[in-house]
Amino acid sequence: MKAKEWREKSSGEREKMIAELRDKLRTVRFGLVTREIKNNSEYQKIKKDIARLLTLQREDFDETSDVKKNIV
Repeated sequence: MKAKEWREKSSGEREKMIAELRDKLRTVRFGLVTREIKNNSEYQKIKKDIARLLTLQREDFDETSDVKKNIV
């Protein structure tokens, strides 16, 4: 899923999806180690989706926090 699509979701839905993707990542990782799964590109896609979601979560946190950013 693309970041634009994730932005439309609520933060609760994103947190739920992070948990689901982490569980799926664990399953795929074990499948790769035991040679049950031969397509390792799925592992990379899941990692990137998790990173996208965590980035959006961080952006939301930065927008709502009272701390001002000091950009030099």
